[in-house]
Amino acid sequence: MKITWYGHSAFRLDFAGQAVLIDPFFTGNPAFVSDKAAAIQGVSHIVLTHGHSDHVGDTLDIARSNGATVTTSYDLGMWLVSKGLEKLNPMNTGGTTDLGAFTVTLVRADHSSGDIVNGVSVYLGNPNGAIIKAKGEPTVYHLGDTDIFSDMALIAEIHQPKIAFVPIGDRFTMSPVTAAMAVKRFLNVETVVPCHYGSFPIIEPNADKFIAAMRGEKARVIVPDKGKAFDV
Repeated sequence: MKITWYGHSAFRLDFAGQAVLIDPFFTGNPAFVSDKAAAIQGVSHIVLTHGHSDHVGDTLDIARSNGATVTTSYDLGMWLVSKGLEKLNPMNTGGTTDLGAFTVTLVRADHSSGDIVNGVSVYLGNPNGAIIKAKGEPTVYHLGDTDIFSDMALIAEIHQPKIAFVPIGDRFTMSPVTAAMAVKRFLNVETVVPCHYGSFPIIEPNADKFIAAMRGEKARVIVPDKGKAFDV
């Protein structure tokens, strides 16, 4: 599997002839330094954790240009359909859907989810984390935006992820120290990629505190260069 981080919480997974984007926030993302055309090339699936604009991002544009299927919660998905989305794979927390070469399971996240219309918040379903499994590949757990919660241990026991994308930015998600505690106490993964930092001034500027808090732990921490794929 090849993983590419595009800044904030946007990732691309390439495996078994598949290209999957998670939370593709490109336009307006100060941390996005890649070529968008290259980032979306060959993408047939998009997975969204929740409805905030810094996660939905370019979903509608990519789905329109690529014919991609969007997998997300029912409420957010139907809102996207109202905006013109044609291929929706709706689901909800705890459910799993089979997309042929891989499956997606939505799991709990402690956050919020919505859009702002005329200055008023519009509810777009519960926030989620996403588990992506493919035969012969390490299971990936994108935590979405979340606080720490002890049921992360149950998620790890049920799905046995090997790779975790963990938000560390503070203010809207876990802090670097709390995120490290979540990894050490609950997740039992082999590889951790911090995310949701270094994009906006009001969240953590870098991963230094997280790296420090993870010292001595068995999980490998990867802080990738934005837009540069790495193998796992």
